[in-house]
Amino acid sequence: MGKGNHGHAHHDHGDLKGRNLGIAILLNIGITVAQVIGGIVSGSLALLSDAMHNFSDVLALIISWFASKLSSRKQTAKQTFGYKRAEILAALFNAVSLFVIAFFLLKEAVQRISEPQEIESGLVMILGGLSILLNWLSMLLVKKDANNNINMRSAYLHLLSDMISSVAVVLGGLAMYLWEIPWVDSVLSILIALYLVYSSWGLVKESIRILMQFAPVHLNLDEILMKVKELEEIENMHHVHLWQLDDNQINLEAHISFRNDINLSEAGKVLNKLEHMLQEEFEINHVTLQPEINGFCEDESVVSQERKHTH
Repeated sequence: MGKGNHGHAHHDHGDLKGRNLGIAILLNIGITVAQVIGGIVSGSLALLSDAMHNFSDVLALIISWFASKLSSRKQTAKQTFGYKRAEILAALFNAVSLFVIAFFLLKEAVQRISEPQEIESGLVMILGGLSILLNWLSMLLVKKDANNNINMRSAYLHLLSDMISSVAVVLGGLAMYLWEIPWVDSVLSILIALYLVYSSWGLVKESIRILMQFAPVHLNLDEILMKVKELEEIENMHHVHLWQLDDNQINLEAHISFRNDINLSEAGKVLNKLEHMLQEEFEINHVTLQPEINGFCEDESVVSQERKHTH
């Protein structure tokens, strides 16, 4: 006998999120075009690297928008979980792309240090300032959803790191204007690249942890097992699997050993009590439990488990 509790995840306002992402995409396309032209005219590596980063923002936002739409599709007989992990995949892709951008920034900046070029600092500062403003507006559009959605958080991180890049670009242009120090542009590019690696590493780890179905980091399985045993009707909980499907849904499946051979309705009441406790105390919102009589179904359940894995 199995008992399931399908908790209701907190759904984002999909239309609003999609509209905000669309506006952010248009803003970043405008920044990218302006900075590519400005970087070529001014000879600024930092401005060109910032343009490349802004172009990655455009791609990241498009991927996030598409994943957001895909994840809202309903489950089917073939996709029984739906497409909820589309956003996790998008977050991982966007985070890894920051590593790639950082690599190219480092490579170009190191080459440029040995061969500094003259930079038209006034244009650099103007376009860098424009990028700061538009990236800040884009961040405001996605900030609310970034608090509880890893996909939107990856898009937000792209925008945040790019705004920091633009601040560095403006500072580099100012240094060139005041003191005529051409290597500042390259040094700032290196610092930007190192920041990208630092800021995206946590997102990579979190995405991989969810995709590998590791237990959520904030939950202690031993604590859960001890809490379950506090129910007098239950001897123990075993064959436990605890994982996240996405940002909102935490799943737990397990076998429950009852102390005594009780009837079906009584077992159902105990399992309902257990599910309520798991939801209230640990925020586990999708529970599947298989009840057993202590010492009676253990061997059979192991065989059943092995048989299930062979198919």
